Amino acid sequence: MSQTTKLRVEGMSCGHCVGRVERALRGVEGVTEVTVSLEAGEATVAHDATRVTVDALLRAVDEAGYDASA
Repeated sequence: MSQTTKLRVEGMSCGHCVGRVERALRGVEGVTEVTVSLEAGEATVAHDATRVTVDALLRAVDEAGYDASA
């Protein structure tokens, strides 16, 4: 079951930050598409809701060094 989740991401200040968040989220098994906006401070993640929880997405962003909330 496909689901799209928007995450608020704090702490990004440049394109490098965007890339780190994108790579972290793409590394979560079951994620199919990731779009990160520095200007909006958001990440939009398409994923298989039967394989990926929102907590797993938040944990991936946290492990990349940024604060995220759903």
